[in-house]
Amino acid sequence: MTDLVSERLILRPWDTSDVNAVVEGVRQPSWAADFPAEGDTVIAGVIASNPEWLSPFGHRLIIERATSEVVGSLGLFWPPADGRVEIGYGVVPSRQGLGYASEATAALTSFALSLEEVHTVHASVEPTNPASARVLEKAGFTRYADTAELISYRRTVS
Repeated sequence: MTDLVSERLILRPWDTSDVNAVVEGVRQPSWAADFPAEGDTVIAGVIASNPEWLSPFGHRLIIERATSEVVGSLGLFWPPADGRVEIGYGVVPSRQGLGYASEATAALTSFALSLEEVHTVHASVEPTNPASARVLEKAGFTRYADTAELISYRRTVS
């Protein structure tokens, strides 16, 4: 499986050893001090129960190029439904505010939109989470729907 590389990050697909280490709580030397965050632990558990999610189209670890430390994860909820795929992301608190989530989201979204079977990448955020909305906006997503519970964003093939 191929890594995606951006200016400051490497997006590497999870492998079985990554999943097992997170699920079993075995710290790895390549992890940032505050990795895994709660969302990473949840995703590792889901992948452990659904090994088919270990694919180039699924979830990836976010690795800071300057330190080679794992600082978060993100992923596409595969397979696409009618050409649409959802994206989720999270960066550990020690690396928040550096633009890593937007950079990673933009890179994975560009990858997804380059695939023949995908024309739209979407995500929804709670109105109480403006930081997550900014991540999507900085990654080129457009707001397209609102409810009291969620604000929906998407990026489409241009």
